Amino acid sequence: MAREVACRKCKALTTGKVCPICKSTDLSSDWSGIILVFDADKSMIASTLQIVAPYKYALKVS
Repeated sequence: MAREVACRKCKALTTGKVCPICKSTDLSSDWSGIILVFDADKSMIASTLQIVAPYKYALKVS
């Protein structure tokens, strides 16, 4: 199984070389915590973390 990396800009998790949300290539393998966002418009946590799209995100990215 491929190791997931997190985007430093939007914190989205991916196994690829480009972030699927913001298209950034600034990825880090040093991340912790996972949040799954299903409805970003209604989620208070998503609005606090400034998440705008439903996806799988890291809580902390170094």
